[in-house]
Amino acid sequence: MNYEREYLKKRVQPHQAAAFIREGDDIIVPLIPGEPPGLLDALEKRTDLKGNRLFQMLTARPPIAKPPEQLKVISMFLSGGDRKSFHDGQVDLLPNHFSDVPQLLEEITSERVVMATVSPMDENGYFSLGTNCDYIAPIAKQAKTILLEVNQYMPRTFGLNQIHLSEVTSLIENHQPLLEAPSPVVTEKDEKIGRFIAELIQDGDSLQIGFGAIPNAVMESLKNHRNLNIFTEMIPDKLVDLYKSGAVTNMGRSDYPGKTTATFAFGTRRLYDFLHENQQFFMLPVHETNHICRIAQMDGIVAINASIEVDFLGQCNSEKAGPLYWSSSGGQAEFGIGARLAKRGRGIICLHATTKDEQISKIVPAFAPGTPITTSKNDVDYVVTEYGAAKLRGKTIRERTKELIQIAHPKFREELRFEAKKMGYL
Repeated sequence: MNYEREYLKKRVQPHQAAAFIREGDDIIVPLIPGEPPGLLDALEKRTDLKGNRLFQMLTARPPIAKPPEQLKVISMFLSGGDRKSFHDGQVDLLPNHFSDVPQLLEEITSERVVMATVSPMDENGYFSLGTNCDYIAPIAKQAKTILLEVNQYMPRTFGLNQIHLSEVTSLIENHQPLLEAPSPVVTEKDEKIGRFIAELIQDGDSLQIGFGAIPNAVMESLKNHRNLNIFTEMIPDKLVDLYKSGAVTNMGRSDYPGKTTATFAFGTRRLYDFLHENQQFFMLPVHETNHICRIAQMDGIVAINASIEVDFLGQCNSEKAGPLYWSSSGGQAEFGIGARLAKRGRGIICLHATTKDEQISKIVPAFAPGTPITTSKNDVDYVVTEYGAAKLRGKTIRERTKELIQIAHPKFREELRFEAKKMGYL
């Protein structure tokens, strides 16, 4: 096959590509930065949609504003792009474990249209989903229609995230810089938490870690560690520094020796350039990176995840801030269970002891009614704040309560003890 000639046949204008979407089709896009802005803009301009649904996750753009009978927007993980729209009733939220998303989409969708940003085609006719593999790669194998947005700024990565030209219905070109993650401001509290967590990590461990101020502080404290392996769902910007410091080698892995595995990446141009044609990275679908059984096979896996609040039982709410739904479950529960089952596995939940203004403790006696439980009390292991690390696994309720009060902000400890006594926990 002459791939260049076939490529030109399938290359069209955005409105022509969007015309392949039919009434009742379910449209699925990857999470940022794999969302295709040109194709989504063309979709928004369609005036004849009817009974369509758009499935998105961790989006950065405002939702397409159309009546739900034309286009219903369904989020699988709320973020800055669609959080307000969910609260306003314009977007709905689909509960899920991240690893379940491919199977979940297979069960509840039909007439699937996949739209995604990809790297330019290689000499063998393959496009790379670049920063992504997530749920989009496996669901593309079952899609009726595949619409691609070719972008020279998308890094070419390796793994199970390749789409061949022969599978593609239509494509457009839209060369614009990828969305970049904002650089989090690391505070003194974050640095303290980072050091406490680093003390729980040994040379040769395998890490699951993500994006944010506390994960950045953790990785900064790991630069002098050696022979670390990365088995994660997300590749953050700061991982570049761990590579350059010599801390990460991935040589302790039996499954993908010498390689970091992940299902998506989100960072700055520095990260995207580092990933481009880098054989040290291998992208996998989320049902592999986040599958509990796969995680449990990783000797010495350390799962590091953030939470909004933790109660005396050790339950973690990582989804709802006060009365407002903030995010979703993601992969936190899966990695918590997988780490619990793994040999030498450790699960670490991290959070500040208080809200930013220090007016509310994030260690609480009990959650308010309607609060979602992201990580079960039976799966929680360590909880870390800027005041220390509480080991909960293997501890009774009364022992857990004491441990958690010790890492709460000092000004709330007396009040927390009072509440614990009222509840019969002390």
